[in-house]
Amino acid sequence: MAVQAPQPPAHRVALVAFPGIRAFDVSVITEVWGTDRTDRGAPSFDLRRVAVDSTPVPMRGGLALHPDRTLTWLSRADLIVIPGLDDHLTPAPTPVLDALRRAHARGTTLAALCGGAFTLAQAGLLDGRRAITHWNLIDLLRTHHPRVNVVPDALFIEDDNIWTAAGTAAGIDLCLHLVRRAHGAEAAATIARSMVTAPFRTGTQAQFIEHPTPRADRDADTLAAVREHALRHLHEPLTVADLAAYAGMSPRSFARHFTAATGTTPLRWLLDQRIATAQKLLERTDLPMPEIARRAGFGSEVTMRQHFASRLATSPRAYRAAFSIPTPTPASDTGAPDSASVTGGSSPIAR
Repeated sequence: MAVQAPQPPAHRVALVAFPGIRAFDVSVITEVWGTDRTDRGAPSFDLRRVAVDSTPVPMRGGLALHPDRTLTWLSRADLIVIPGLDDHLTPAPTPVLDALRRAHARGTTLAALCGGAFTLAQAGLLDGRRAITHWNLIDLLRTHHPRVNVVPDALFIEDDNIWTAAGTAAGIDLCLHLVRRAHGAEAAATIARSMVTAPFRTGTQAQFIEHPTPRADRDADTLAAVREHALRHLHEPLTVADLAAYAGMSPRSFARHFTAATGTTPLRWLLDQRIATAQKLLERTDLPMPEIARRAGFGSEVTMRQHFASRLATSPRAYRAAFSIPTPTPASDTGAPDSASVTGGSSPIAR
C-alpha cells in the first residue's frame, strides 16, 4: 500500500476585527482564506477572526462578526490581515495596536486592505515606510500621518514585510498576491478561478483607468485583440512596436490608448505576462530553464533570471524548488504555451 506524503501544516491567517471594520473587506479575506478548496488542489488555510475579546464586532448594515480567537493568537499567525474602515479615522483599540507592533517585531507579515492602512499608521508601523490606500484617501492619510511615505498611485505595495492596498478590488489583488507569494501562482489561480476574478494584476498598476467613451470602447476592442494575440505569441520576441503594428496604430498612440484602457504600460503588461507564464511552467513542468525562458519569451535564461530577481526577489530555480507540483502536467509540444492553461484560464479581456 502506498504511503501518502504528509500534508503541510495549514497556513495560519488572522483577520483582525474591531468595531468600524468594513464588511466588504471581511468578506474578501474570508473568501480567499476561509473557503476550503483543497479538493481543487488549493492549500489548506486556518483563518481565525481575532479580536480583543469574544464580544461580537458590529459592522455596517446590521452585520456582526463573531471572533473565535483573542489577540494572543496573533503570536501563532503566519499572516495578519487588517480590513479597511467605514470611517477611516476610527481609532483602533490600544490592545490591537500593541499586538500589531509586537507581531511586526516578531517578523510576522502584516497586510492592510484599503483604509486598514490608517490602523497600521496609528500603530506607528508606517512611519518612514511606503504605503498606499484608496486614491480618494491619500490626502487624508498624508494629513493625519505625515511621517508615512504615501505612494500616490499603485494597487498594493510592500515595505519591511508590511503590505498595504488601495480600495475595494485592489484588496482582492493583494490577497491573491499574498497567496501567490506563499504558495505559488497555481494556488492563486485556483482561488481566482473560484472567485471568477483575474489572478494576476501587479501592484504597480494604476488604481483606476479613464472612463470609457464610445471611441474608447472601440479602442478597447482592438486592444483586447492585441492582448489575445500577445498571449498566443509570448514565445516570440514581441516588442511594443510589434503590438502597435498589429493594432494598426503608431507606437506612441498605441501606448497611450493601452495605458488608458488597462492602467499599465504595454511593456510592463508584456513583462508581467512573461513572468506569469514562466511561473506556471516552473510549477507544472520539468522543462529545462532555457526552454522555459524561450517559451515565456525571455530569450535566454539569464534574462529570465534577471527579471525574476527584480520582480519576485527570487530565482527561477528557487521558485521551482518552492512551488513545483509533484506530478507535472506535460507541456504542449508546440513552440508556444497554451494561453488558457498557462495563464490560469484568465482572459486578456478581463485583465
